[in-house]
Amino acid sequence: MEAVAPQHVTTVQWTSDRIGGTVAAVVVLAGQFPAVGSFLRMTLCHGDDILAEQTTEILDSRVELTFHLPALRNAQERELYQWSPEHPALLDAMLEVEVSGEVVDRSASYFGIRSTEIGRGWFLLNGLPYYVRSVLEQGYWTDSLFTAPDNASYRSEVELIKELGFNAARIHQKVEDPRMLFWADKLGLLIWGETAAAYEFTPRAASALMTEWASIVEQQRSHPSVVTWVPINESWGVQDVSTSKAQQQFVRAITSFTRALDPSRPVVSNDGWEHIDSDILSIHDYTQGTAFADNYSSLEAVSRFLDKFGPQGRRPILEPTQRERFDQGGIPLMVTEFGGISYSGDETWGYSVVHSDQEFRESMSVLFDALRRSPTVTGFCFTQLTDTLQESNGLLTADRRPKLPIEELRRIVLGSDAVSKVQPWM
Repeated sequence: MEAVAPQHVTTVQWTSDRIGGTVAAVVVLAGQFPAVGSFLRMTLCHGDDILAEQTTEILDSRVELTFHLPALRNAQERELYQWSPEHPALLDAMLEVEVSGEVVDRSASYFGIRSTEIGRGWFLLNGLPYYVRSVLEQGYWTDSLFTAPDNASYRSEVELIKELGFNAARIHQKVEDPRMLFWADKLGLLIWGETAAAYEFTPRAASALMTEWASIVEQQRSHPSVVTWVPINESWGVQDVSTSKAQQQFVRAITSFTRALDPSRPVVSNDGWEHIDSDILSIHDYTQGTAFADNYSSLEAVSRFLDKFGPQGRRPILEPTQRERFDQGGIPLMVTEFGGISYSGDETWGYSVVHSDQEFRESMSVLFDALRRSPTVTGFCFTQLTDTLQESNGLLTADRRPKLPIEELRRIVLGSDAVSKVQPWM
């Protein structure tokens, strides 16, 4: 807890235009301010270098500031300030609230400059195609449940995910702790933001999810690590979306609503299953062995299940315009759940079961190799990072013990051509 003056900064939200060289901040203040003589001063820094400074009079509880950073307009200089998993550059901001000549509050914030969009069938990070190597992260801890025991555990989690060869994590069915997102910002890890699903579809549930989702997007949108929004997963809470007009309208509405709240990130309308107006065509596929490889061996192979039913027996696409966007190269195809291989001595659950290191190694290698070779897949998300309750399909146990040596798991994730595959467009 922190003691603050009656007048103080409560939140700062950031947006940036990487090409235009501008950074905008929305600062929300608490307390009553005199009609005159109240000022907000903000200084932007990169290390010890001051990039910009601005002072504005406080006339309302919400203050908007825009900074012009000439260095961002030069392509070579921009690289120094630009955020990515490989170069997680962060810029610092110092804020001072002055009332009647006295500084009553000092605060600090940070932001990252980067862009995310969809183009030519790829996820684009900072204008370049980026191959997403993600892992499903339920963020469950054996002693403290859905909150890590301490801040150091969040740092270790991000470091572990990167060490395994992944450059992204899909937060699954929860709103992640800001401390986890801080370490993703600081150390460089892409995050797909999700939330818990409603139990059933009702007008009350739809209204509640819309309200909660707006708060989630507002809370997390300033994190440069958060690059994709996922308001719905596998039709949970909209179980009859394939036939219900009301549920289809809700999926379309929350997808558009997300873009209205934050037009700077792609939105996955219904991860894994019946897509409506989605920016990414995401597929969940727990097929094993060579049959999995066959599903993604060519565009013709993918088209066979896009036109009918997907690997999980659900229609991947519900509207013709979504298929047209994919056919025209407008949206990328990603396999955002696969694997699910149970390797445990307990009576637990997975989509398939192995009983030895060798079986585990071979089963995973077939799946990862198939996706790397696919001419159509531009990203993936493996299920999952750790065992979670009855689900024993993690790369690690629930207490973070790897089921194979870390170096070996990394080789499986990256493949033998690991160096070249780090380049996203390869």
